[in-house]
Order: sequence, then structure tokens, then C-alpha cells
Amino acid sequence: MPSHAIADLPDRAALSNELHARPFPELKAPGRAAHVAIMADGGPNRDGEAERDHLRALLDRFGAQHPAPDANHWSGPLGRAFLKWERHTEFMTYTLFAEGLGDRPFEGELFAHFPTDWLQQAPGRLLTSCLVRVEVATDDQEAKARVKNGLSTHFAAESFSKSHVLDSAATVMSDFRMQEGGHIRFAVLARPSTGPRRIGRIVQRLLEIETYKSASMLALPVARDVSGKVGQLDRELSDLVRGMSAQDGDDAAALDRLLSMSADIEALGADTAFRFGARGAYAAIVNQRIEVLRETRIGGGQTFAEFMMRRYEPAMRTCESAERRLVDLALRTERAANLLRTRVDVNLARQNAKLLESMNSRAALQLRLQETVEGLSIVAISYYAVGLAAYFFTPFGEMAGLGKAWLLALIAPVVVAGVWFALRRMRKRLEKGE
Repeated sequence: MPSHAIADLPDRAALSNELHARPFPELKAPGRAAHVAIMADGGPNRDGEAERDHLRALLDRFGAQHPAPDANHWSGPLGRAFLKWERHTEFMTYTLFAEGLGDRPFEGELFAHFPTDWLQQAPGRLLTSCLVRVEVATDDQEAKARVKNGLSTHFAAESFSKSHVLDSAATVMSDFRMQEGGHIRFAVLARPSTGPRRIGRIVQRLLEIETYKSASMLALPVARDVSGKVGQLDRELSDLVRGMSAQDGDDAAALDRLLSMSADIEALGADTAFRFGARGAYAAIVNQRIEVLRETRIGGGQTFAEFMMRRYEPAMRTCESAERRLVDLALRTERAANLLRTRVDVNLARQNAKLLESMNSRAALQLRLQETVEGLSIVAISYYAVGLAAYFFTPFGEMAGLGKAWLLALIAPVVVAGVWFALRRMRKRLEKGE
């Protein structure tokens, strides 16, 4: 059955093309690259139009063609260089590629394509900037000699990292340190058999390592701030938990404080969730980009992977520790609040039970008083009823030859019984709610 007989999903073509939308650049050796990553204003929820306007402003200065209105990436010639622009979740990148080498290594003349006033109008702050120098080395021995006799002088010795990559297709080196002009320097010594596309992939991965490393490091000051706040809240929680063992403590006040602490912790977690989550994603990309380089050691020097393990991974573990401590503190605060809430509920239940017991006692007392009052009421009502009946029956008693005393004796039991029966019937009707 032909595929066109079935209607496509709305985004089928776009999703398929997305995998091929950002090809690796091509760079011939010798060559250069300049890279700028800008952390955009507005965070991940920005609309991106300000970044596109910034790109269009640069293209207009060189008479270059504009990208599509909603583009997130663009590449094309820019003067004597080739520009690659990409818009990411939090930042955007500008990367320039040019053939040939400058008069001096890492002098940064390629950055002249980025006018100062244009950079100052960028909708964000500088995340990182890099310079890449690509030379040709015929083999590993020449590459080692080139590093030892010249290129290594442009890097800090204590953090200098170098390795052969992609089965000795090239030799790469860097110190991941901001040098003159605030740029991170990379050097690539490509073998003559290494083509422009492969060199472009190597350079792209080096730039991505630095960019995502810098982006992930943004979580470090956040982690340090969180660690201080978590430590303070942890001490307060410990004091509250210890105070819970005291029987004379104010449970309601402690519960209110625990709930307030829980709200503070949740707010802290909400404020840092994106940064910590982004850190994990960026760090994974850094490690993946280093892994795909397939490094081999040069002499006794450290590789990129070893540099990251010694310098970068401790910072990432600090961030992970702060994130775990925050989550653990939230869980412990919730457990303490639940325990204290249970204790408060139990105390309330006990108080309610005592109150019900007291109410039952008072009800029983009221019942006894009511029965006593009813008895007295029967006597009082009967007394007056007998007196009234005597007035009515006395003439009839005299006609029958009965004295007043005998007449009262006959009337009294009947009246008392009638009053008792009437009051009893009235109480039953009240008890039934009639």
C-alpha cells in the first residue's frame, strides 16, 4: 500500500527532519574557529524572537540571507567565514569557521566578525567563548613534537590536557582556562587523511564540551547556597524532633513550625528544580561528548576525561549532594510533621474521650435530678389536685354520709395515680420526639 494513502501525523515531517536539521560543520586544516555562547534573558520559557532579531542584526551587517521566521538554527557564509547559529533551551551559540591561521596562535582576530556594539546588544549574558586552532600533523610523533615545542606554551601547565582522538585521526589539547580576552583555547592537530567533515565534528564536540560544562557549572553556586540553607533548616528540624520527645511541649506550635519549614523547603525545591535538572542533563552531554572522542593518552599527560574526573566531577557531585540533601530534608520534615500530627490527633482524641465521659456523667446526674424532680412534681401536683377535688366531691360525700377525712382518703390514691400516669405518658412522648 503506498504511504501517501494514509494521512500523516501533523508533525511527522518536522520531527523526521529535526534529526538532520543541524549537520556538523566542515573545516579544512589549517583553520580556525571562534565560538560564543550567550545565556539568554527570560530563561527556558522565552519566545526566542529577541535572539532571532540579534542574529538578523548581525546578518544585515554582512548582507547575509535571513533565517526562517521561527528558526532555531541557521548556518551560512558570513564575510570570509562560515557562521553556525543555534538556539538551545537556555542559551544560544554563534560559531565562526574560517580557513587558514592567523599571524599568532589564538590572537582572536576571527572575533572581529562579532562587532563590539552588536555583542553589547545581545539579549543575555556571556556564558563562554572559545578559540580553536586547527593545524596539520603528519603522524602522532609530529603531533607530540608540535605540542612539546610550541603549542603547550599557550596553555596553563597545571591543567593542560591532551590526547589522540578518533583512532589518532587528530590530537586535541586544552587547559579549559580563560586566557587573554576571556577565551577558552583549544588546539587540534589533524592528520592529512582526516577530512573537513571529520575535523568539523571534532571541533564541534570540543566546543560542546566547553559550552555544556559551563552551563552545568551554573548549578554550583546554587548548590552552595542551598547547602547553607539546608544545613540551617536541618539543625532546626533536629531541635524540633528532639523537642517532640518532651511530654510538656507545645505540640500545636511545633506542628505549625514544621508546616512552615515544609513550605520553605518546597519553595526552595521549586526555585532550584530547573537548575539542578538542567545540570544533570548538561553533565550527561559533557560525558557523552568526551566518550565519543575515543581518547588515547599521549605520554604521561592527562586526557580530557581525566581532567573532568579530577576538576569537573567534584563540582557535579557537590550539586548532586545538595540536591539529595534537599530532597532528604523534605522527606524527613514530612515524616516529622506526620508523627507530630498523629500525636496531636491522639491527644485530641483523648481529650474528646474525657469530654464525652464528663458529658455522660453530667447526663446521668441530670437524669437522676429529673427523676427526683418528677417525684416531687407528682407530690406537689397531687396535693393541689386532691384539694381541688375535695371541694367538688365534699357535697356528694355528705349526702352519702362520708366525712371529709374519709372522702380525702378515697380521692387521694386515684388523683396520685392519675397524675403519675399523665406525667409518665408526657415523658414518653417527649422522648419519642412527638
